[in-house]
Amino acid sequence: MSFSKDFTWGVAAASYQIEGAHDRDGKLPSVWDAFSETPGAVKHGDHGRAACEHVDRSSEDVDLIADLGVSAYRLSISWPRVCDELGKPNEAGLAFYDRLVDALLARGVQPWATLFHWDLPLHLHHRGGWLNRETADRFAEYARIVGERLGDRVKHWFTLNEPQVFLDHGHSSGVHAPGLKLDNASLLRAAHHALLAHGKSAAALRATSHGDATVGWAPVGSCAIPATLDPADIDAARRATFATGKDKGWLFSTAWFADPAVLGRYPEDGLSHFGELMPKGFENDLPIIQQPLDFYGANIYQSQYVKAEPEGKPVGAPLPVGAAMTVFHWPVTPEALYWGPRFFAERYGLPVYITENGCASMDWVHQDGRVHDAPRIDFLSRYLCSVRDAIHDGVDIRGYFQWSIMDNFEWAEGYRMRFGLVYVDFTNQRRIPKDSYHWYARVVASNGKSLPAESVPLYETFGPGAPNGGSAHRVIRPADAEASSNHDASSD
Repeated sequence: MSFSKDFTWGVAAASYQIEGAHDRDGKLPSVWDAFSETPGAVKHGDHGRAACEHVDRSSEDVDLIADLGVSAYRLSISWPRVCDELGKPNEAGLAFYDRLVDALLARGVQPWATLFHWDLPLHLHHRGGWLNRETADRFAEYARIVGERLGDRVKHWFTLNEPQVFLDHGHSSGVHAPGLKLDNASLLRAAHHALLAHGKSAAALRATSHGDATVGWAPVGSCAIPATLDPADIDAARRATFATGKDKGWLFSTAWFADPAVLGRYPEDGLSHFGELMPKGFENDLPIIQQPLDFYGANIYQSQYVKAEPEGKPVGAPLPVGAAMTVFHWPVTPEALYWGPRFFAERYGLPVYITENGCASMDWVHQDGRVHDAPRIDFLSRYLCSVRDAIHDGVDIRGYFQWSIMDNFEWAEGYRMRFGLVYVDFTNQRRIPKDSYHWYARVVASNGKSLPAESVPLYETFGPGAPNGGSAHRVIRPADAEASSNHDASSD
């Protein structure tokens, strides 16, 4: 089985992680420029001042993207590169994205542009950052500037990338920029302002993109996987996917962010935990936050298996001893790309795009001058088989963006985590396409036909011999799904 003929195959990257040129042509510092200079904040003292020198090497990088045969490249625009401190356009910064967009289109690659991938202008942080409601207005003005400049050519837009991460890691645990550790009341305010920025920017993009733009966003695709195909386990996984806890980690709730953005309301279980801490008058902002979206983006790398206790409560089903892990110590759970999109499509009624998926692997240049990354190939193959299975079972998944086209600055991990299809030697910026690059090119060229007919499950624990006789995701045909798919999203 192949994918639909109009399925979008793509790769992704982000501005601060690859661009470099951190202080040239009027670019202002971002919170990540400042955070990277903080002793001990980033592994080995790494920073993004040069990164992959993409600003200077964009022609070479566009060729690498185009030679893959993909139809789409998900890039992000650096807010402090294109706007000055007054929020006015910086011509030199905008000109870079003009050239990049034109180069992509000339090679037959559609740019899918993300407005915010974590590089908040530092001067706005000093004025309160996401704690300041004015940041949402400044973000909307930035979206208008970018939309007016690029909207004649860029037809696909993302507002925010992973608000769960830049809020939790950057404002709760403090392990990412800007390195804050806020209380829940402050976090709720910052999260609300980020959602307000999403809504205002989506409206600005609609107004400036000549009426033919598609607009969505790319949150973390937090989801749970049923341990078996027992309907109770499936429902437990669904409920776990959209639960909003009150303890540490609540910022990674899918529903806390997606329900306001898509359904126009905060989830009731979250309000029962935090209602008294919410910003005053938050209800009045919900119509602004809930803008029409053309698709639901989901960045999915891993998940947790869940089963139902006798009374139906979801509980985690631990992985077996010695379970497969990436170099980042993230579990390998391919079924996440079946169940996550399925649950999101059920609840939100939008087409789904996998906007990030990939793995950090043990990559180096071998003695033959090549980079052999078989684990990444197996990882991507398994996850893509899950996408195919979900589509086969009726889930409306329309595209897949591999993370990332090249090794880059992996935030607080610096340069020690390599996610790329292209190896980057950071001492001389040499690019070497890995084995996975050539493998992915064959997948794209065949429209998925080169993938295995069926992926072999990783764990017997969640396979045919699992309790209740289920399997972790082995394809649910319509007859099997009937008992578990009739779900009213408003009931959670």
